[in-house]
Amino acid sequence: MSESQKARTCLVVGAGISGLLAAGALKQGGWGVTVLDKGRGVGGRMATRRVGGGTFDHGAQFFTVRDDRFSELVEGWLDAGATAEWSRGFADADGNPNEDGHPRYRGARGMTSIPKYVAGGLDVRTGERAVRVDASAGSWKVTCESGLRLEASDLLLAMPVPQALELATSGDYGLPTSVRQQLEAVSYGPCLALMVLLDAPVGVPGPGGLQIKGEPLDWIGDNQRKGISDLPAITIHAGPEWSSAHFEDDEADVQRHLISFASDYLGTALSTRVIEYSLARWRYSWVTDAHPEPFLAASEEPTLLFCGDAFGQPKVEGAALSGLAAADYLLG
Repeated sequence: MSESQKARTCLVVGAGISGLLAAGALKQGGWGVTVLDKGRGVGGRMATRRVGGGTFDHGAQFFTVRDDRFSELVEGWLDAGATAEWSRGFADADGNPNEDGHPRYRGARGMTSIPKYVAGGLDVRTGERAVRVDASAGSWKVTCESGLRLEASDLLLAMPVPQALELATSGDYGLPTSVRQQLEAVSYGPCLALMVLLDAPVGVPGPGGLQIKGEPLDWIGDNQRKGISDLPAITIHAGPEWSSAHFEDDEADVQRHLISFASDYLGTALSTRVIEYSLARWRYSWVTDAHPEPFLAASEEPTLLFCGDAFGQPKVEGAALSGLAAADYLLG
């Protein structure tokens, strides 16, 4: 591999919106880029799942737009049919409308529609769990659980920080103490997300979201009213404190509690209406302590960067801007 080629190759670990946007910007800049992700598909917490014929967004429910650069991106997604405006606010915990004029966007066919669109044309290897990284001779070597080995001049870890820290220190690379300390200062709260297929619609206020922002529940979403499910399908998000206290509980116990809590808010006994359910355990859902900058450069020779929704701003917009900032840095 020539020096010029080494300077224009990157491995991105993590196919969430941050890693995908970084990869797309690098590819547009002429770099050779490969994206690895342990999941079956792209998107990270921009996730959509089918359960019993219903369609559920079970991770991120929507996103907002504040930054001009992100706004331009979203305009492109709208033009491509990957996203759509959902609402300008949701009902509060008491069921009262709470519109504030700011658009909330959803994926056109579920939140995963957006990362799928962004991934188009990229070399993305899903189902590949990176288990070791080694730095040698001015490049990075990444080994996957499957035995796949890849090499590039630059490495971008776009994944939850605890996982990124574990991977970065899995081989012969000595992570600087100051970088480790900055990464260890990042923290997350978990979220237990229950997907419930029902025999008939229930009373989630229009446009299909009850934004509780409390404990034990944070959110109840109606995926049918949202426009992504043909069948009555609700997503229930537990709050971070309840999720943390019950994260390892038996699935049936979690399901029973969350359905009971949601029944109280909706004024109907959901337990008699359930056809099927599925539980997702998001260990790294809410960023509780973020890194102040949009990315973190750990090494220059060879280059190692960390990015994602725990860097700079939070949530989908923050993750997107973090990935773009990391790519800007690599592009010089």
